[in-house]
Amino acid sequence: MSVAELPTIGPRDDRLADVGRLVVRCPDRPGIVAAVSGLMAAVGANITDSQQHSSDPSGGTFFLRLEFFLADLAGRWAELEQRLAALAGEFGMTWRLTEAAHRPRLAVFVSRTDHVLQELIYRVRSGDLRAELAAVVSNHPDLEPVARAAGIPFHHVAVTADTKAEAEAAALALIGDVDLVVLARYMQIVSADFCARFPERLINIHHSFLPAFVGANPYQAAHDRGVKLIGATAHYVTPELDAGPIIEQEVARIDHRATVEDMRRIGRYVERQVLAQAVTWHVEDRVIVDGAKTIVFA
Repeated sequence: MSVAELPTIGPRDDRLADVGRLVVRCPDRPGIVAAVSGLMAAVGANITDSQQHSSDPSGGTFFLRLEFFLADLAGRWAELEQRLAALAGEFGMTWRLTEAAHRPRLAVFVSRTDHVLQELIYRVRSGDLRAELAAVVSNHPDLEPVARAAGIPFHHVAVTADTKAEAEAAALALIGDVDLVVLARYMQIVSADFCARFPERLINIHHSFLPAFVGANPYQAAHDRGVKLIGATAHYVTPELDAGPIIEQEVARIDHRATVEDMRRIGRYVERQVLAQAVTWHVEDRVIVDGAKTIVFA
């Protein structure tokens, strides 16, 4: 079956109707779980999954992720938000409430390699990644056939050192109001202004096990160093190159016989798995940024 023949998935999934997600962050203290659970019980919600973490039970930060079922969730939304706002004031919470049925809109930025884009397309079409691929943007035209075959709008925005700012502005205008931007082996460094446009909503795949081998040509650098493990890292993008909060990492073992091309070939499989997993966790509200790190409720 070709990509074009796979079933189209719309912006919502009715199988998850009336399922909500709540993500909470606040100073740790006794009674947080009881208060949130009590609120859910008071509105008639059934908690179906709960994960929590404290950075330090004495003066640390508390993190919580809930999934719950509430009949007529859309109709009860305003009431739920009002109750959560009151509870947040009492506990000093920041919180995020989402509908599990909603499919976030993703813009994928690529250059010439297609393996990570192909993985995202497959996972969306198979239902493993509950998202909508709204656009593919590239500084080269090479991957237009891949995007078109999948029914995704493709935008070629050439980038030079002299036109970088204009190119970013054009790309932003083309992708519109997306929920997440994914740099899927996009071989350009995005500006601080671009990062600020998508705080904690801009994910990159770097083809090394960070913090090792930052920047360009990490496989060559790894080969020169004689490493025995190569890896990939998916992270949120910040103005500092390859230094944003890490979401997911994986490695593959190699030995002294591996050439740089061997590393690239093996690494492609690692990269596609790592980025797809990170994007899935983000879309499912499983990632909370905590300074330079992340809490991942996998």
